[in-house]
Amino acid sequence: MTRTTPLTPLTTAALSRRTLLRGSLLTAAALTLAACSGKKTDADYRVEDESAAAGLGEPGQLPIVSTPVTVIATGSRSALSVPYDQMQLTQQWATDTQVQVTWNILTEDVYNEKKNLLLASGDLPDILWNTGLSDAEVATYSANHTLVPLDEFFEDNCPNITRLLDARPDIRAAITSEDGHIYTLPSVEELGLVQFPNFLYLNTDWLAAVGMDMPSTIEELHDVLLAFKEKDPSGTGWPIPLSFIPGSFCANPWDLITAYGGQADNNDHRIVIDRKVVFTASSEQWKAGVKALSGWYQEGLVDIESFSQDDTAYLAKGKTEQESLGAFFWWEATEFVGEERESHYALCPVLAGADGVRRASVSNNQEISRGAFAMTRMCRYQAAVMRWVDRMYDPVMSAQNAWGPIGVTLQYNDDGMLDQLPVAEGESAGERRQKVAPGGPKATTAEDFLTVVLPEPRAALRQEQVTAEYAPWAANDPFPPVTFTNAELDDLSLIDADITSLVKQRFATWVVSGGIDAGWEGYLEDLRSTGLERLMEIYQAALDRYYKELDARS
Repeated sequence: MTRTTPLTPLTTAALSRRTLLRGSLLTAAALTLAACSGKKTDADYRVEDESAAAGLGEPGQLPIVSTPVTVIATGSRSALSVPYDQMQLTQQWATDTQVQVTWNILTEDVYNEKKNLLLASGDLPDILWNTGLSDAEVATYSANHTLVPLDEFFEDNCPNITRLLDARPDIRAAITSEDGHIYTLPSVEELGLVQFPNFLYLNTDWLAAVGMDMPSTIEELHDVLLAFKEKDPSGTGWPIPLSFIPGSFCANPWDLITAYGGQADNNDHRIVIDRKVVFTASSEQWKAGVKALSGWYQEGLVDIESFSQDDTAYLAKGKTEQESLGAFFWWEATEFVGEERESHYALCPVLAGADGVRRASVSNNQEISRGAFAMTRMCRYQAAVMRWVDRMYDPVMSAQNAWGPIGVTLQYNDDGMLDQLPVAEGESAGERRQKVAPGGPKATTAEDFLTVVLPEPRAALRQEQVTAEYAPWAANDPFPPVTFTNAELDDLSLIDADITSLVKQRFATWVVSGGIDAGWEGYLEDLRSTGLERLMEIYQAALDRYYKELDARS
């Protein structure tokens, strides 16, 4: 069958990417194994644990060691974060535990460039913080004994972690590797917010100006946007009825595709229905949704920069001198348009689709994340470090890791719950959080939000909105944090990115230029030849194992 779009550039890029990925990981394995040849057990690859010689006390006792020890930490931080050794919380950890940490924490972009070279070198850090390790990297660096199996230390050193994993078999399942060991610790924050990241906001001043009410159906939204375009309540002569960014964390238009097509969709184009994986972007429902959105684009209802703008350019549209934006997708209105203009916009409810059914698409964003912490074979104080990191999973300490120290960002209220202190003028809660909270290994479960710490005010508001406006209409289950076998990971590295690129490319082309009917069969053939069937086999197998283990432990 004739292809509508040549795949030569995509294929070339894929081969290059595959070569680089395989080369870096194989090099890491070769270098490490060469240095450790002739040894048989995992423990043989590690340096000797000197915790006892440093005066290791009883579990739960402070300080953890009687003689101060120093460990080196490498990992990632946000660009807005201050150096970790300047944070009050990390300084207090050192005082309380006598485990001194040299924090070589890099901004996320720099760290991602350097991590594989670092782990392949002979100069390993003791621990990794916010590791940024992919599943494939964890598989590689555990197989070559660079990473230590942390679960071997749990029983004697980690009462908080043990208690968490015993109570939550789903968390244990999410962080357990193919060989049955745990090499990275999780970050957990359970408010039910990330499953619905895309809120659609409409300009209510414009609604009043054009004499229309908040829409309740997808066709009513179309009519509202058309009125915004034709009547121009902005007075600028160039109103933007609707803007979005496909593939963004919280600015994507998949709920529109859902409403017209009658099938949930998300950034991965992978949903779960009754424990079965569904690839949405090869369905007739998705095709119908894309075709309808293309019609909107041809009518001038969609921002012509939707497929080229980045977050910076997108956010700037909410803060122009004259209001030019009728509707947008984002996490919250305040961040997008600012406090002065926030009251001009209101949350649009989940819309009834073309078939009259309301559907809210559930994302695959995880509240249980792997990779918050790992320990390497070069750590000289393994038991002491594991007791040190176990403190992070005390619910009160987890709250401080997430939001900052008690007395700085948190305080106890009259009910004994930790609550947010007011933010200083000119500073947002998000900005403050990044400057005082190191993140990393932590767990604030749904139960903890009822008994230990209250959500941030903005998070509490969003939780109310999700509960009232989105959760009742959830149309799919999220894909859980499964683990993959090494063979599956190898195939995923060859297929997943190419499928994603192909769908992204065709989606943009068809919305902007049309032609989905003519190009559809060729597109389906391209998906098949790129490996879609194998991709779905992998995801379904991993999902089946996840549910099997979860059912067995529940």
